[in-house]
Amino acid sequence: MVIVQNRLNRLGEWVSRTEKLYSQDKPRWIEHPQLKEKADFVALPLTQIEDVHFYPYDPASPGPNIYVGTADSVSVVGFPFGMTAGGAFAVWATGFLASEPQIDFDGLPVCLIDCRSRQGQSGSPVIAYRSGGMVAMIDGGSAAFGGPVWRFLGIYSGRINAESDLGIAWKASAITELIASI
Repeated sequence: MVIVQNRLNRLGEWVSRTEKLYSQDKPRWIEHPQLKEKADFVALPLTQIEDVHFYPYDPASPGPNIYVGTADSVSVVGFPFGMTAGGAFAVWATGFLASEPQIDFDGLPVCLIDCRSRQGQSGSPVIAYRSGGMVAMIDGGSAAFGGPVWRFLGIYSGRINAESDLGIAWKASAITELIASI
């Protein structure tokens, strides 16, 4: 698998790295410890990280406790049809949270989003982005932010079917469980 990474100390420059998916005919990826094959995401240990800088989202610390409820805007930050927003920058496809975020959809730690996402966005982060100003918080209050603020909600997995704009987002809590098992 070829992964395009950010070049160390050179924002806007990228380096392609190849990671093997198998070692001695055994998968290198790691599945979710409880969900196993039910989960549509895995972890792949990276071995080719020299001269690379990471800009990670930490699912265990997803960002400020901004309120994100049904019908609030969310973005899938990925590469629809393999397109970029210039260089290797991702495209932000924006839609809305389409299910209650506190409730697991179909018995799995996922929520639905209504977004015109497409092939090439699987595995993309799902972000609640707010440009600043007064922002509603989970505790029912609000807070003033002097600039952009975002919260990592999970990763996009695909649409519920080819005819729908409803997509599946695996919750950050499930990603945290996978990472904790490594």
